[in-house]
Amino acid sequence: MGNSFPAGAFGAGNPADGMWQFMEQLRSAFEKRGGSRMGRGDVRAAVLALLAEKPMHGYQIIREIDERSNGTWKPSAGSVYPTLQLLADEGLISAEESNGRKTYSLTEAGRQEAASSSSSAPWETAGSGSGSGFSALPKAGMELAQAAAQVGRTGSPEQIQQAVKVLDEARRRLYSILAQD
Repeated sequence: MGNSFPAGAFGAGNPADGMWQFMEQLRSAFEKRGGSRMGRGDVRAAVLALLAEKPMHGYQIIREIDERSNGTWKPSAGSVYPTLQLLADEGLISAEESNGRKTYSLTEAGRQEAASSSSSAPWETAGSGSGSGFSALPKAGMELAQAAAQVGRTGSPEQIQQAVKVLDEARRRLYSILAQD
């Protein structure tokens, strides 16, 4: 079976150019995976759950969600900050400015709202519909692509050929996993 990597990705010409193109294609493939986009209600629930633990500023909230979901969900500032404003308008959170940053905390009404939520935290269910390896696979794929790109940029021609063999073998082994009953 022939090589399935883009022509020139590891060989002729500047190997780094093709490798970066390959990495971009791989990254795009992992980003298109289904189920990783969370809804507006999920951002609201996540903010309330986090602020129930301790006061935080907006980027702390984004970072915490990313960490707790093992990288499967990282809400944008464009979804978190409007949610914070909405929660403040509803009287569920208050903001205190310190050192040029707003730190948000729950009001009494916000604590009641967070406590009454019977569902699990959104990051606990992010990607759960796709199996246990859902969050680990994109990360592993990106790390593999980054390692291959490093070999493509700095490796000798012999090292690049070794990398091609390793990646071809990895591809075959991945397809064999799908072929198992």
